[in-house]
Amino acid sequence: MVPFFVQFKCKLGQSYAVANALAEAEIASEIYSTAGHYDLLVKFYVDNATDIGHFVNEKVQTIPGIQDTHTIITFKAF
Repeated sequence: MVPFFVQFKCKLGQSYAVANALAEAEIASEIYSTAGHYDLLVKFYVDNATDIGHFVNEKVQTIPGIQDTHTIITFKAF
């Protein structure tokens, strides 16, 4: 499994709706609300053969209420 993170900028008033939709879709490992330029930080795991770009484009960015995303691919956990 490959971990990666996505930061979400939500439309005004939609942060909780987006977080709930991600939780209900059961595609995220962890979902956090954050302060700053982004509203949510979400950790995902996908199979090694899964294309992260396609996953984000097709399963994540299609959730209503999302304004922008920033994907962070990690290398090694310490």
